[in-house]
Amino acid sequence: MDATQEPHPSKNRVALTLAALGIVFGDIGTSPLYALRECFSHSVGIPLAPENILGVLSLILWSLFVVVFGKYMVFILRANNRGEGGILALLALALPQSKVSGGRKRILTIIGIFGAALLYGDGMITPAISVLSAVEGLSVATTIFNDYISLLTVLILALLFSVQRFGTNKIGSLFGPFILLYFTVLALLGLPHIIEVPSILKAFNPMYALNLAQNYGMMAFWMLGSVFLVVTGCEALYADMGHFGRKPIQLAWLFVVFPSLAINYLGQGALLILDPKAISNPFFNLAPTWALYPLVVIVTLATVVASQALISGVFSLTRQAILLGYAPRMNIVHTSSDQLGQIYVPFANWVLMIGTIWLVVEFDSSSNLAGAYGIAVSLTMLITTLLALLVARRRWHFSYSAVAALGTVFLVVDLAFLGANLNKILEGGWVPLTIGLFVLILMTTWKKGRRILAIRLRHECGPLENLIESDLLSLVHRIPGTGVFMASDPDMVPPALARNLHHNKVANERILIMSFIFHERPRIAKQDRVDVETLPGNILKIKCHFGFIESPNIMTVLEAMRAKNIDIPIEEMTFYLGRETLIASKSYVGMAIWREILFSFMSRNSSRATIFFKLPPNQVIEIGSQIEL
Repeated sequence: MDATQEPHPSKNRVALTLAALGIVFGDIGTSPLYALRECFSHSVGIPLAPENILGVLSLILWSLFVVVFGKYMVFILRANNRGEGGILALLALALPQSKVSGGRKRILTIIGIFGAALLYGDGMITPAISVLSAVEGLSVATTIFNDYISLLTVLILALLFSVQRFGTNKIGSLFGPFILLYFTVLALLGLPHIIEVPSILKAFNPMYALNLAQNYGMMAFWMLGSVFLVVTGCEALYADMGHFGRKPIQLAWLFVVFPSLAINYLGQGALLILDPKAISNPFFNLAPTWALYPLVVIVTLATVVASQALISGVFSLTRQAILLGYAPRMNIVHTSSDQLGQIYVPFANWVLMIGTIWLVVEFDSSSNLAGAYGIAVSLTMLITTLLALLVARRRWHFSYSAVAALGTVFLVVDLAFLGANLNKILEGGWVPLTIGLFVLILMTTWKKGRRILAIRLRHECGPLENLIESDLLSLVHRIPGTGVFMASDPDMVPPALARNLHHNKVANERILIMSFIFHERPRIAKQDRVDVETLPGNILKIKCHFGFIESPNIMTVLEAMRAKNIDIPIEEMTFYLGRETLIASKSYVGMAIWREILFSFMSRNSSRATIFFKLPPNQVIEIGSQIEL
């Protein structure tokens, strides 16, 4: 499939567009709850005057147009890895054809992985700030709940994370229509105030934004950190592209999302011109008193949907990291028999829940959380731009002048937003950066540790060719049945086989050496699932191919083998797995001792291969050994 080919050409585009509303635009759609308010917060210091309101609204509208539409809708969404989006898919798309040296390629890989790691911090902050902003709407209606806002938010978030194990496939069909209702409400809230103050439409003129920058200089620059809140959902939008395709997302943006957001932001601006005191919560102050409680319910549900989309994105990102070798095996539960993307990762879910609830308790208000929001997302968006420009040059063959022109526009905007968010580091921006750095250390430690371990095992076990040429297999006792040995390297003797032959002097009548190879593309065609090579000594070497969004499953492999006329009942198989106990040591040059200890800890706590590969547990034999790193 071509990189720009749509993944769902035959599906109903209207239905996909409606579904995209529910999954893709939840994060961007909840930004009106707090974005304009933060632009005029005390920390920014720009007076709440009509000209300044027009200037801020102009910045918001043109940010939506340049960043969301120009950069993501037109440019970034073109960079789909066989239909899949997200920074890891973009990284896989960028590197194979990049004409860079090994050192520069490693640097690009680390930068891309860091961008992905930062999304874990975003996955904690987005549910916290979105749900907290929605519940704060109760304070506009009454003061009764003022002391319970954080508690109510924690309860809602705890419930949201607790139901993840049931999957979203049963309620997912309701997301699209509900978010369509939510965007309709956004427009209906803003429209009456625009009619009342039609001069607010002057905000479409970019001169008001330029005048604001000229009049307030650095104050206007630092305010960009708050303006950035209106575009923070772009990375989630890109990551979810694989579910719907580019066209439905573009249609949803043009005909529903952008008009609704623009009307709501303009309505908030018109309200502030009429009543500057409404700045305490301009979104909920748009509504008449009788509508406040229903509005809080609708908005809270919308923030839950938005949070769900980001949580699901973190699950998908975790699976991609596991299959690309940047994270240890974890238990991955498929919650739908129809949708490949409907997965639940228990470990990631509970880490997200603990982190999100801690943020709510620690920061206590959405205004305080806004200080922690933005720095990580702006850095990720900058990394996405750099990778996409590389793809445009190397894969799409854009001219240097075209890449330079696009890069100038997008990088200036990205760097401006990143710079404006730097002053948030001490206000809470250190939280997502710390999370991102910690995840990066974990990912790179696991990747390097597995590489070092593979070298140790190759040295210990030797090439498969040497075993076949030796007389060892003819000297040991052969027992009935099929022995399946899992091998990370298909050309090396699996550690479990080597130890079994040397210590037990026994082997099964038929030997299958099975390797799982994960590719930097989303899916593998069924006919390409397995490669089978027949070797002397009644040995079959099976290479099992999976994409980075597919989950390995032994039954899938056996089905592909049957398609190639190799039908071995699973009941006749015994699976031999190596179970290495890793010991941190200074005896070998590899990693720092603290990273060796960390890698050993991650390895001990990784999900067992029996669970990860869906092996029948009563047919598994583990053969252990100790290895010094």
